[in-house]
Amino acid sequence: MKIDVEVISREIIKPSTTLPQDHYKFSHIDKMNPGWHIPLIYFYSVVDQKLISKNEISNHLKTSLSQVLSNYYPLVGNVKENFIDCKNGGVLVLDAQVNCLLSEFLQNPNPDKFVNKFLPEDVNDFVLAIQLNFFNCGGIAIGVCVSHKVADASSMITFIKNWAVTAHGGNVDNVRPKFVGTTLFPTKDGDDWSSRFSPEKNITLKRFVFTNSNISALKEKYVVTSKAESSRTYPSRYKTLSSFLWSRYAASTEIKKGPKRSCLLISPINLRKMTDPPLSDDSFGNGAGVAISIVSSNDDIEDEGYNYGLVSKLTVAISKLNKDFVKKLQNGKPDLPVVWEGMDENTFKGELVYFTCSSFCRFPIYEADFGWGRPVWCAAGAVPCRNCTILIDTKNEDGIEAWVHLTEEDMAKFETDKELLTYGSPISFP
Repeated sequence: MKIDVEVISREIIKPSTTLPQDHYKFSHIDKMNPGWHIPLIYFYSVVDQKLISKNEISNHLKTSLSQVLSNYYPLVGNVKENFIDCKNGGVLVLDAQVNCLLSEFLQNPNPDKFVNKFLPEDVNDFVLAIQLNFFNCGGIAIGVCVSHKVADASSMITFIKNWAVTAHGGNVDNVRPKFVGTTLFPTKDGDDWSSRFSPEKNITLKRFVFTNSNISALKEKYVVTSKAESSRTYPSRYKTLSSFLWSRYAASTEIKKGPKRSCLLISPINLRKMTDPPLSDDSFGNGAGVAISIVSSNDDIEDEGYNYGLVSKLTVAISKLNKDFVKKLQNGKPDLPVVWEGMDENTFKGELVYFTCSSFCRFPIYEADFGWGRPVWCAAGAVPCRNCTILIDTKNEDGIEAWVHLTEEDMAKFETDKELLTYGSPISFP
């Protein structure tokens, strides 16, 4: 199936009122993040165009966006070395026409070929960029890109939900994000790591769906049994899937750990509930720490991959991202918002093989109602980073979608792995 998406208009949307500040200073965690954009696409079913035209929908979305931007001033402006310049800034909004029905697209939403067509291109000059895609049937896809230097997934999803509330007739004065990042995590000199995260090319994106029943079956594989207490401890969905996906990637590409190769499982973790007092979901910025588990033996990446040693290391690493860690981070120690489990003097002496697994699960993605109901599907766009996976709850919360980014060579091996396909299905319809 061929899908053409034609951009028909380009507009810069500015806040409806004067911004409270003309710049936004980066926090310590902001400066640790890559400069690329986080992409999300929200698909909505048919809107009766006899009652409301696409021009009216577009204008309504842009008006409500302008209103909510008055409370989200960091999203308006340009990225500088240590701050966002918000003076005379705006948000890029594109209108685009899609040459098919939404139902046709959903029958085969091949992410590698189609999904990024619903996102604006060449957005590096903007903190926030949006593409409004209109299907022939009246269906709509809203593609959103937010600079990771300014926001994480939690901030991005909360912003979109608040934009939707405003579009649906909510009072914009009730949208009160809290910009506490710079206060909680002050910037240190020389701590900008963004240059280490150069965008990569030729990355392939595939989507695999794990039903709740298959996730439960995988948990049984990783269960830890205590002989002394005759108890069974099951890992979380996140720990189960991230460990399983790592093991299948390692097995399918025949990775072997050795003295000149260290294997890392990287897990971004939301720190908002670990501050004192805990931050609300409306706290805006980057609020994640990173747990890194070092695979110390081939037993952790053997072909079957069901050694709970990796799950155990992941559990320990995540547990170290606690209130004490956050306090030390706020006081300038440690230098990085990262904890390591299993690291030794040989970890960084040779090649690093890493696999990152980020979770958007439990976030209110499907609560974004702009006035025509909740989205029929939410999709993760492609990021320019190999060995990266994003987990998203399915619409009915009956499973988890894993959006996997690999090189073309590695994906050809990974997507045919029999053990992977036993539990995760590359099904078409969302």
